[in-house]
Amino acid sequence: MEDPMERIGSEEESGLESTIKEDLSMEIDPPFKENVATAEDWRKALNKVVPAVVVLRTTACRAFDTESASAGSATGFVVDKRRGIILTNRHVVKPGPVVAEAMFLNREEITVHPLYRDPVHDFGFFRYDPNAIQFLDYEEIPLAPEAACVGLEIRVVGNDSGEKVSILAGTIARLDRDAPQYTKDGYNDFNTFYLQAASGTKGGSSGSPVIDWQGRAVALNAGGKTTTASAFFLPLERVVRALKFFQKGGESYTSKWEVVSIPRGTLQTTFLHKGFDEIRRLGLQSETEQMARHASAQGETGMLVVDSVVPGGPTHNHLEPGDVLVRVTREVITQFLRLETLLDDSVEQNIELEIERGGTPLSVQLVVQDLHSITPAHFLEVSGAVIHPLSYQQARNFRFQCGLVYVSEPGYMLSRAAVPRHAIIKKLAGEEISKLEDLISVLSKLSQGSRVPLEYISYTDRHRRKFVLVTVDRHEWYAPPQIYTRDDSSGLWTVKPAFQLEFMLPSGVNVEATPMEHIHAYNHQGLTDGATTMETSSEHASAVLHSQNETVMLEDTIAKENVLLRDGQGAAAVANASIAERVIEPTLVMFEVHVPPSCMLDGVHSQHFSGTGVIIYHSHSMGLVAVDKNTVAVSSSDVMLSFAAYPIEIPGEVVFLHPVHNFALVAYDSSALGPVGVSAVQAAELLPDPALRRGDSVYLVGLNRSLQATSRKSVVTNPCATLNIGSADCPRYRATNMEVVELDTDFGSAFSGVLTDEHGRVRAIWASFSTQVSTLNKKYKKKRKTKLKVGSNTSEDHHFVRGIPVYAISQVLHNIISGGNGPHLLINGVKRPMPLIRILEVELYRTLLSKARSFGLSNDWIQALIKKDPVRRQVLRVKGCLAGSKAENLLEQGDMVLAVNKEPVTCFRDIENVCHALDIGESGGELNMTIFRQGRELDLVVGTDVRDGNGTTRVINWCGCIVQDPHPAVRALGFLPEEGHGVYVARWCRGSPVHRYGLYALQWIVEVNGKPTPDLDAFVNVTKELEHGEFVRVRTIHLNSKPRVLTLKQDLHYWPTWELRFDPETAIWHRQTIKALDCQNL
Repeated sequence: MEDPMERIGSEEESGLESTIKEDLSMEIDPPFKENVATAEDWRKALNKVVPAVVVLRTTACRAFDTESASAGSATGFVVDKRRGIILTNRHVVKPGPVVAEAMFLNREEITVHPLYRDPVHDFGFFRYDPNAIQFLDYEEIPLAPEAACVGLEIRVVGNDSGEKVSILAGTIARLDRDAPQYTKDGYNDFNTFYLQAASGTKGGSSGSPVIDWQGRAVALNAGGKTTTASAFFLPLERVVRALKFFQKGGESYTSKWEVVSIPRGTLQTTFLHKGFDEIRRLGLQSETEQMARHASAQGETGMLVVDSVVPGGPTHNHLEPGDVLVRVTREVITQFLRLETLLDDSVEQNIELEIERGGTPLSVQLVVQDLHSITPAHFLEVSGAVIHPLSYQQARNFRFQCGLVYVSEPGYMLSRAAVPRHAIIKKLAGEEISKLEDLISVLSKLSQGSRVPLEYISYTDRHRRKFVLVTVDRHEWYAPPQIYTRDDSSGLWTVKPAFQLEFMLPSGVNVEATPMEHIHAYNHQGLTDGATTMETSSEHASAVLHSQNETVMLEDTIAKENVLLRDGQGAAAVANASIAERVIEPTLVMFEVHVPPSCMLDGVHSQHFSGTGVIIYHSHSMGLVAVDKNTVAVSSSDVMLSFAAYPIEIPGEVVFLHPVHNFALVAYDSSALGPVGVSAVQAAELLPDPALRRGDSVYLVGLNRSLQATSRKSVVTNPCATLNIGSADCPRYRATNMEVVELDTDFGSAFSGVLTDEHGRVRAIWASFSTQVSTLNKKYKKKRKTKLKVGSNTSEDHHFVRGIPVYAISQVLHNIISGGNGPHLLINGVKRPMPLIRILEVELYRTLLSKARSFGLSNDWIQALIKKDPVRRQVLRVKGCLAGSKAENLLEQGDMVLAVNKEPVTCFRDIENVCHALDIGESGGELNMTIFRQGRELDLVVGTDVRDGNGTTRVINWCGCIVQDPHPAVRALGFLPEEGHGVYVARWCRGSPVHRYGLYALQWIVEVNGKPTPDLDAFVNVTKELEHGEFVRVRTIHLNSKPRVLTLKQDLHYWPTWELRFDPETAIWHRQTIKALDCQNL
């Protein structure tokens, strides 16, 4: 039978539950000792102990080794008051960067720094300044490991389940329980016994003292079983030894400790203590058993048996699982404690092990390894990834050699290539990677935007290597690669650049080039089908220069290769394809879109999207692809394009996001296709007029995952269906004020593409839409007696597809090609004026005229609207105005829009047309609107707003929260704080100060330390004056208009303030540090 185990730690941490097999054998415990303590004795003991127990609030700033980035609470207790030392668990101290505070009984809070974490056993120390505690009288808790015995009545004093000062009673039942196995890929203790009692401790009580009636700590609370009341305690013998080393190092607290080395030896071997009956079955000789019983303490029940050996360790190829340990340096060893003592006293020395293997005595000479030498104390951070040498803990879990290059957190660059957590990197760019320095050396040679192969292995599929392509970030989504190194004297991890980074523009052309110069430059591009734009070596660029004669010869080659491309598609496929499919296939493109976690803006709900787009413009200087915004949601994206007409994958750049319609335009560099690809790829012909009508036949054409065109003939059932997509829990783009096309049959909700006529002319793009559906949580629906979560709702993302008429796409394309009226944007080395879109920032919905009559609309207006549009027979009504728009406070919810500029309007396109006409005339951007409100007809002058297609182009990360201007989906809720609405929290990062103190997303920061922050510039000016370690008072207002004031502690060491901004002059997202902490001044 298997039962869940729990490592009792942070209330926030998850994934700590796993399974272990219960030991079914009966163990003989030491004799029972009678307790004589009275209630008064316990009262006195607790009065002495409780003030020395602290609540630890820890924040793991980075994923490292066995732990992920997190924030939570645990327990510790003072074991040396004069030196300021607190004992707790290793999984609380963390193996990686950690920031922590301790709160004493009287709520005094102090900063604590990690002093030591044992590489194997679940204990560690924090240090603090004893002089910082001014108002509490407390004493240290003495450690008495020798007092632990079966039958001892104990109390566990700690922060159980997040409750301050919980006292749980229990009785020690076992002293020789196997170390609990928490998880397969995280921290586990081993090579030690644990104590067991039925005290029922839960999360948050990690590090609690297990005390006896005299107020002595006899063990350290570490874990428990979730399905029972069983709790597991760590013996304190090794804790006492480690503490003595620190006590010898200094008599009192100092801001910087002299680094104390605690000798720890290892054989990289896991032993289990097994009973004599089981060992006999392994072949133990009776003479050896008698000798072991005679030489061991009275009541010995078994011996140590090898359970696993780490590859490449001292015992590799010397010991095997099932070997019975008999002697170490001629001393009979049957207990973990004595074995560990010998190893710790023999670091870097030779020892002799005598074992029995299947009844055969063997003797091996081994060198005890320094345990700290295989415990990583530095890591590389690159593109959000944390990479470091494989630790002993994980090498034991995964059966890999220590020191291999281990991915603790894949970050963005690696996760984009599908490299998982716990991967072992073996090769990068064709070079072997055996240690972290090799990886850093290869990375230093790569340029921005380059794509290189990477080989890795995973413990879940250890016998096969995986091969992926890694793309080096072209934009500055993250800081340059950095090395963090643990400094035991300060408790911090110091940071320095991993290598000198030379900034390189991506494979672009002259920024000041004219369109003609850019086209001419194309003739000198490489002929390697775009590979030149992705390579890191200059020799590829020099190899692609061709003479004029070679260019002439190449034209014949291009023609021949085009014939081969067409022939390669298969005669059967071409014969079965419709004319529309054959015409449109060369225009289709498959999208792979990745959004960096560092700038998930505008409420984007995923980091990865895919879909099909259609090329609407293609020349030697530029290509443009139209795609829905459920595929390209934000401009802060990395886009890769795969073409149906030619087998190549190249990057694209988001150049336009329509503020209303569900489409985006992505540009690509045509020269990257190579001459053959340029001639194979084609642009689709758009046919915006006449509009589709019900009953029209269309061809739905798209791409499957194999980049093969798929089509079917369908019939339009509704050419002017309206959408009603509700706001998501986290506001994001949703299609409004749009009419879409519905078909009788399609290929399902995952298939996107285009709708064409029989000649292959595009009438609409078959686009993907996203909506969020709230469903009642069935788990709690069945448990209505549970008051905590009755009626709990969960939300699910659903996708559907509809057709978007191409008239808006055609207008935007015309403005880009002919030159728009907006700011310039660099596209493939050429600065182009981009269009601005004038819109009425009002969300509208349709109401049937039959319903409108019931609301009091006159018959004259009903007849006028029917005359204008006899098909729709509808009137538009106001659902709401976007907060901050010029229409706000003029139009009200429920208003019927009858006419604009004295012309009746019946559909969304009518509104768009009159807004577009304002850019041609000189009306000042205002509409003369006739509306019907509560039985009265009113004439209003309503202003319009002008928006560009850039989306959000600026983001600031402060203390781990990502702030931006409120995007349209937020403004569509109809509320902006009067105090200021320019600093909207879009996301937050795990392991950051805002995670620790609860400054989460979906709210505005309106004040910092009493200073208003109405916009991002004001926010930057206020926050850059704040110092490292300073507590900051923040006033926020939630989306539900609820105000809140909280405080948080700024951490400029691990979480500097930085800004990411899109530069239209270079078409690059640039990162700038606003304020950081200089490690030289620590």
